[in-house]
Amino acid sequence: MRVAMIGTGYVGLVSGACFADFGHDVVCIDKDPSKIARLNAGGIPIFEPGLELLVAQNVKAGRLSFTIEAAEAVKSADAVFIAVGTPSRRGDGHADLSYVYAAAEEIAGLIDGFTVIVTKSTVPVGTGDEIEKIIKAKRPDAQFAVVSNPEFLREGAAIEDFKHPDRVVVGLEDERARPVMAELYRPLFLNETPIVFTGRRTSELIKYAANAFLALKITFINEMADLCEAVGADVQQVAKGIGLDKRIGGKFLNAGPGYGGSCFPKDTLALVKTAQDYGAPTRLIETTVQVNDARKKAMAGKVAASVAGQLAGKTVGVLGLTFKPNTDDMRDAPALDIIPALQAQGASVQAYDPEGTHEAQHLLKDVAFKTDAYDAAQGADVLVIITEWDQFRALDFDRLKAAMKTPVLVDLRNIYKPEDVTSKGFKYTSIGRKQGRAE
Repeated sequence: MRVAMIGTGYVGLVSGACFADFGHDVVCIDKDPSKIARLNAGGIPIFEPGLELLVAQNVKAGRLSFTIEAAEAVKSADAVFIAVGTPSRRGDGHADLSYVYAAAEEIAGLIDGFTVIVTKSTVPVGTGDEIEKIIKAKRPDAQFAVVSNPEFLREGAAIEDFKHPDRVVVGLEDERARPVMAELYRPLFLNETPIVFTGRRTSELIKYAANAFLALKITFINEMADLCEAVGADVQQVAKGIGLDKRIGGKFLNAGPGYGGSCFPKDTLALVKTAQDYGAPTRLIETTVQVNDARKKAMAGKVAASVAGQLAGKTVGVLGLTFKPNTDDMRDAPALDIIPALQAQGASVQAYDPEGTHEAQHLLKDVAFKTDAYDAAQGADVLVIITEWDQFRALDFDRLKAAMKTPVLVDLRNIYKPEDVTSKGFKYTSIGRKQGRAE
């Protein structure tokens, strides 16, 4: 099939490359000439494991191409995907749909013959209706159907998620779109992937409900971690004990510094605002947003407590800046709250991240960016793990101890066992577990 993908950000580029790998003819379109030039030169504007190779293979095979000119690709397409950004709107937290509506305006003037227009961007309930109105107003004669097809990709595992998803959700109001969408995803039938066909508004809400529930689950275990610290319990054992219940499940029960990233913060906020607008407030999600925001800021206090409450004049080494490992995405990363809070208490910060340094340099002030974990530990009074990159899971503690001014480790991801760290002469602080002093 012929596919036009409007937007070459995270969702558009991954989806376009994967559809091409399924055998479809895909053209990715973006307004940013520098991004398209980079893609045409073989570069990748984001870090996602396996994506560079996947793009290269499908460009070489002639199934994937990139352009700033939408006309030809949209005119010949069986399906046109809208995969542009929907950031939180300043002031009220609603999703900013200006890029979505601009894409709809452009598509309306270009489609030729029956075309399925697919919203891949995360959009509030009712957006598909608005897209339909925009296109009908501009092209009353146009033959088209607007479909909601939300993405459920995890950064760092996006290709696997696209090719082996838990489910594919398709929301439609025009049955002519069903065979087109079924054909697009036909390769997944071999995996017996559930394809959930629903109404369009239901599909739009499924995306928000899924992300809000996962954010709620993370926030729940983080609050349990605080309780564990207060009563002397172990949050990892609590998580295991409740996660073995199949009604609950063990995923997203890892206590930490709070959720971040491109989805959970903006999607929970957008759901709250939509629910308020419709007079059906989501109190649990409202509280989730508040608790998570407060938690990220409070993590600096945990670091301060590890050095007797005094950060002024101290050097803090930070390991990990991105909101999660295996991505260069800094959007709403906990580090963006934690590091300024450390600096506000008088600390000097030196940090290392395997992939996020370039972006972090634009977002964090007065931070010394280092070349590896041991460089970040050099001369530090305390070392803080914020993001659980694999390369931080087997650190040489003898080498760290030799590099640091004082051997203090604050592990905000619980990637070490307290006894393993304290046996190396470190004072150790983690989340929701008994804290350890050097042996």
